[in-house]
Amino acid sequence: MSLFHAARFEISIARPQDLPPSMGAEIAFAGRSNAGKSSAINTLVGHTRLAFVSKTPGRTQLINIFRMNNGAALVDLPGYGYAKVPEAIRKQWVKLLENYLTQRDSLIGLILIMDSRHPLTPLDQQMLGWFAPTGRPVHVLLTKSDKLTRGPAAQTLARVRKELAAWGPNITVQLFSSLKKTGVDDVEKIVGSWLGLGAQGAAEEAEPS
Repeated sequence: MSLFHAARFEISIARPQDLPPSMGAEIAFAGRSNAGKSSAINTLVGHTRLAFVSKTPGRTQLINIFRMNNGAALVDLPGYGYAKVPEAIRKQWVKLLENYLTQRDSLIGLILIMDSRHPLTPLDQQMLGWFAPTGRPVHVLLTKSDKLTRGPAAQTLARVRKELAAWGPNITVQLFSSLKKTGVDDVEKIVGSWLGLGAQGAAEEAEPS
């Protein structure tokens, strides 16, 4: 069984002060609105509706916490960059994101979602600027890679990998497609390593007791 399968919804948070005490390691998922973050989470956990997928960008306005069988949590952060959100709400999102990414002690790594056709936007770079100085690892998913043919996809991956080097050595990147279900095993290996699990250990840890 996948490391991520059987993850279950636990709580939604609107303000940093409402975050519950840590119950284990946390892996955050962040990304620009409409980059495919919710679809990526659903693909990883093997559940079509765990994270809400909307055709309206900016729908995720809360921090949503999903608990895995091994006690670690997947933390779905609000999508950023949607221009039609009222300024007051946008500022609230920014504060929520920055506070969580820079001050949450139980956060062990960040999965940063970028549309493979539009990677490393200024807001993506702002997220890296907040999180990379913590020294914790970042893994970038270049989503919707099925929209690119093999050559351009490989070129995009190489270019983004080169540009990410500016933020330090703890950043990795891969292509990912929720539609084709490609790249899931690679994400599992990365997160398993963050949790101190090998590939086999991640699978064993995911099995229900």
